[in-house]
Amino acid sequence: MKRTWIIIALIFLTLPMMAQNRQPQVVDKVVAVVGKNIILQSDIENQYTQYRLQGMTEGTGMEIRSRILEDLLLQKLMLNQAEMDSITVTDDQVEAELNRRIQWFVSRYGSQEKLESLFGKTMAEIKDEVRQASRDNMLQEQVQAKIMENVTVTPKEVKDFFNDIPKDSLPTVSPDYEIVQIVKRPPVSIDEKLQVKDRLYQIRKRILEGESSFSTMAVLYSEDPGSARQGGELGLKGRGEFVTEFENVAFNLRDGEISDVVETEFGFHILQLIEKTDNMVNCRHILLIPKVPVEALEKVQTQLDSVAQLIRNGDMSFEDACKKFSDDDSKSNGGYLTNAGTGGNWLSIKDLQELEQNYPEYKNLAFVISRLEVGEVSDPIPMTTNENKDAFRIIKIQRKTEAHQANLKEDYNLIQNWALNQKRQEAIGKWVREKAAKAYIRLDDTYKNCDFYYDWNFQ
Repeated sequence: MKRTWIIIALIFLTLPMMAQNRQPQVVDKVVAVVGKNIILQSDIENQYTQYRLQGMTEGTGMEIRSRILEDLLLQKLMLNQAEMDSITVTDDQVEAELNRRIQWFVSRYGSQEKLESLFGKTMAEIKDEVRQASRDNMLQEQVQAKIMENVTVTPKEVKDFFNDIPKDSLPTVSPDYEIVQIVKRPPVSIDEKLQVKDRLYQIRKRILEGESSFSTMAVLYSEDPGSARQGGELGLKGRGEFVTEFENVAFNLRDGEISDVVETEFGFHILQLIEKTDNMVNCRHILLIPKVPVEALEKVQTQLDSVAQLIRNGDMSFEDACKKFSDDDSKSNGGYLTNAGTGGNWLSIKDLQELEQNYPEYKNLAFVISRLEVGEVSDPIPMTTNENKDAFRIIKIQRKTEAHQANLKEDYNLIQNWALNQKRQEAIGKWVREKAAKAYIRLDDTYKNCDFYYDWNFQ
């Protein structure tokens, strides 16, 4: 039985399960014990329901439940090890991680209200229910990191791994693209910036005079969709998670204090401190974004159209045009669009489709790329930057790999990852054998005949 080992991120499963738990539940029982930790039948059934809802149908019902159970056994064994090794996480770390993941779900479902409606609970109740799951997940990640810290693969191991794959079993690798871009952002007028700052000062004045609360004004006026619905609250964040200008102000506020107007690359803000520790801060903010007139956008589009013609006519290379005209940070590396998932320059259509869920700059690129030839320069394309600002860009496919059977020459990095994953899986197997031999692990007779991947040494 082949499988890629992964620790399930508990909170990502727990939230959907909470919604599912509003339905009638089966009679529960303990199906496994690992040290002081138990696994319930409901734990398995809730995840099984989510697997089915997500279209995961490979295997019989019992086979799927067995895989779920083994993942849970692995999680509990790691929690047991974390306790033995005195591994801990602070309350601040848990709250920061919890807030980050709650924000992910808020953005996924559209608003805090929709999330609360789906689960039939307030945000505070949702957080209370998943806080322990978040803490457990963080402890498991630390144990996992310790197991993996010395797991690497050499070039020889990569080659040996590839040679061991039967030729008729080599997968087909989908096309990858290297994409270069020239981005033009229309400038915001001084008058528009002054008007936005004046609006913020008026909002700040109304709050200070007691006309309305900061959170109410954030709901009414803030243009940050992620936090406005929560009264502008951003959740506990660590140093380095904000842009410099914002962070400098946030960490220097006193409890309840409201800042002066702060300008960042996202727009103009006012902040109110909720709580602060040495390395964490939770504050509210109200964001107003200076608007760009339609005429300025049209001018940028016309400019980029002229640049595209220069390149097509051979009067200027794309690289030189990028250095001269682009307003994006990518101009420093020739305009290459970076894969936010891998940090490299190669992107597949699937990569683009997945990245656009979280990064505005990738939106609609998969559609555009699928219709361009290598070396062809696109017409100006409207875009939204990661700072949620309107802009235009032209793009070119610099290089493209065709769909092909995996090989070492073209796909070394991909095969290296396969080899590394296998070695990590082997490291986990060795770790499980060693720890399971020393831990108390009991399994209900219902699952005694499961074809588990690891050697659990059940008692």
